[in-house]
Amino acid sequence: MARTPTSRTSTGRSPSSDRPAREGGRGRDRGSDRDRGGDEGELVEKLVSINRVAKVVKGGRRFGFAALVVVGDGKGRVGHGSGKAREVPEAIRKATEQAKRGMIRVPLREGRTLHHDTRGHFGAGKVVLRAAVAGTGIIAGGPMRAVFEALGVHDVVAKSVGTSNPHNMVKATFEALSGISSPRAVANRRGKKVSEILGRREEAREQA
Repeated sequence: MARTPTSRTSTGRSPSSDRPAREGGRGRDRGSDRDRGGDEGELVEKLVSINRVAKVVKGGRRFGFAALVVVGDGKGRVGHGSGKAREVPEAIRKATEQAKRGMIRVPLREGRTLHHDTRGHFGAGKVVLRAAVAGTGIIAGGPMRAVFEALGVHDVVAKSVGTSNPHNMVKATFEALSGISSPRAVANRRGKKVSEILGRREEAREQA
């Protein structure tokens, strides 16, 4: 009785036996991508606002969504970004990627508050940031609170003067944070010791 020939590869296995191995290989690649994304998962992501926008085109209006996201590591690095898309998850993803690309480092005093008071301005948005003693907490509005939580600030007093637009408030807050300098940086810039800079600050505080 003649045997029915079966198709086999050069390795002696049938194509059907090779297919699960290839699929498993692709699955492992995707798993490694997820592991690499886990390193980025250490960042704190805050969704500040989500807004539905409309674009007038021929035949009607086309709706989309605009997202504003703040990203930080809770240790002095923070960034913000905005994204637009037809769906909410895609808009958030675009905003998150932009925020990660534009992160800045802000020096913190004792890892909990700002080194000194500062002001920021962007468009019609004006903000005032003041350092606070331990136990004060975050006293700030919604968009500004998201920035401080992502940054890792635990004690701060902030006030927004002017517009309540979250985009302008966040950008004004970032302008204020970018102007903060640590005593070490000021001492290096002036060619002095850190103790001299801190001594003058204590004298000014006593006179006030």
